[in-house]
Amino acid sequence: MTADVEIFTFARFKARPGQANAAAEAMREVHAETITEPGCLSHEVFRSIRDPGHFYIHSHWKDEAAFETHAKQPHTLRFLEQIEPLIDHEVVVTRTERIV
Repeated sequence: MTADVEIFTFARFKARPGQANAAAEAMREVHAETITEPGCLSHEVFRSIRDPGHFYIHSHWKDEAAFETHAKQPHTLRFLEQIEPLIDHEVVVTRTERIV
């Protein structure tokens, strides 16, 4: 993948028991700021209909540099601080490129 290729990110979050609503609120807050960032082509937050404690964030970025800038933004860092105690695993974000 070259630096100027659009990237897509996927993140999965499993809320601890009793923390799903707080996790959803943290995701709403970070979404509102992320979607306005230069280089953010889309940012979507999903909740499982079968297990309301499972959440997913999918985002689409102009390039790797745009996502790197996002990762350092105060609202992103604040989100990570808020979400980590609410979930039962480490935060993992997968960066991908479109192949088809």
